[in-house]
Amino acid sequence: MNDREVDPVTLEIMRNQFESVAEEMGQVLITSSYSPNIKERRDCSTALFDADGRLVAQAEHIPVHLGAMPEAVDTVLDYGPEPGDVFVLNDPFEGGTHLPDVTMVSPLSVDSEVLGFAVSRAHHADVGGMTPGSMPAGAREIYQEGLRLPPVRLVAGGETNDDVLSLLLANVRNPGERRADIRAQIAANERAEERLADLVGEHGRSRVLAAFDAVMDYSRNRVTAELRDLPDGEYRARDVLEGDGVTDDDIPIEVTATVDGDTVEFDFAGTADQVAGNVNAPLAVAKSAVYFVVRCVTDPEIPPNQGCYDPISVEVPDGSLLNPDAPAAVVGGNVETSQRVTDVVFAALADAAPERVPAQGQGTMNNLTIGSRAGGSDGFTYYETIGGGFGGRAGGDGMDGVQVGMTNTLNTPVEALEAEYPLFVEAYGLREGSGGRGEFRGGLGIVRSVTVEADATVSLLTERRRVAPRGIAGGEDGATGQNLVDGEAVPSKTTRDVPAGTTVTVRTPGGGGYGDPDDRDDDARRRDREDGKAD
Repeated sequence: MNDREVDPVTLEIMRNQFESVAEEMGQVLITSSYSPNIKERRDCSTALFDADGRLVAQAEHIPVHLGAMPEAVDTVLDYGPEPGDVFVLNDPFEGGTHLPDVTMVSPLSVDSEVLGFAVSRAHHADVGGMTPGSMPAGAREIYQEGLRLPPVRLVAGGETNDDVLSLLLANVRNPGERRADIRAQIAANERAEERLADLVGEHGRSRVLAAFDAVMDYSRNRVTAELRDLPDGEYRARDVLEGDGVTDDDIPIEVTATVDGDTVEFDFAGTADQVAGNVNAPLAVAKSAVYFVVRCVTDPEIPPNQGCYDPISVEVPDGSLLNPDAPAAVVGGNVETSQRVTDVVFAALADAAPERVPAQGQGTMNNLTIGSRAGGSDGFTYYETIGGGFGGRAGGDGMDGVQVGMTNTLNTPVEALEAEYPLFVEAYGLREGSGGRGEFRGGLGIVRSVTVEADATVSLLTERRRVAPRGIAGGEDGATGQNLVDGEAVPSKTTRDVPAGTTVTVRTPGGGGYGDPDDRDDDARRRDREDGKAD
């Protein structure tokens, strides 16, 4: 066997080694970072690409990050990356998703030849803009959301560009924390180069490159085989966002999914034009949501790489909610609109793959940002996405209090939160009765109450506050969520300055139920009563 051939056993070994590179990158990033948002919540993602910008392997981190990463690498390729470079970017119109997600792209060279790219993406707790935390509910253009970085060399030929770093840090709050998290991302990418060199030393350059192609071919073949099992046809669905932070008007998202043999196309014609507020989502985010759903309704165990995406096409009208023109505000699109795209694509495929599509989960990330406008050591920025109910599904109840859809973060532990910020957690627990009834119940939402112990700015970007997560196959809807500031209900998208002593409460939605509630068995009903899930 020559070096360009990869037998099945070697392929499996090398596939796992590629994935281990991405996973180790993630561990370096998480353990080296300073901000709780990365080290505790793990709001970050890492991946390995080949020299042509094709995804080879990714760590199982944040779906909305990972599916959109190829756009970042494609953009950097236009800038002529060379060995020793590290590009930094966050511009949603040049390879990014939203401004807080800062991406590092590094060419991986072995013996001075670029064999691939390492990519790390992390949500930074602040990147400037009109409010602390850079998640303003009322933004109407991207300039209000923070510092906008097209791809630029932060490291050139192995030397840090201090001018670029100084410019970046001068435009953010908590620059010391930002500097440390940037260094952690660079270190993660450096680890990938070390590990790729090890693999070349073990297997040889030719075999590593052959294995890059082989793992993509394997995943592509697996996905196309799964798609052939779905019935051909057109499947349509529609859902809405609950306003854009400027108005409360419903914003429609429509999709037609066309399954044709071993390919599937998603056409979002009929989706709203881009809006004045910040729920516009870059095309990369829309694609990411589609890729996630297709992985779920095929076989989630198929190795995620470019091969998985090749049989999928996504068509979105220019200038629409899911493909906006600059300078549209987009910070909510990445976190909230992506969730609704997930819901609507699942709904479209419910008839094609009924046993694999659950009832709707909470359908929101429940973004809570609290920060101080004070400078120096008195300044702080806290960001959290709060879990909720997962939808009931064929054969099982929905999970309680979990992240759903396009996010996969942990929570910030109470101890870490209170030690790091002037915040006090008043309540944190499951929200009884919030899951939709069904043969298989929807999961419960969460109640989280936080008292702010300093003057601060609070921003909430949430959904499913008036349109409930839908049940399926006769199941009942989950409960809608609610946002409260000192007991007063506030809109789903809100930014306001509050005095010390203010308590912010987020009640997250429950998941929809699956199947007729009358078909629920007696043992499950007994457990419902014991666990506080019975009505």
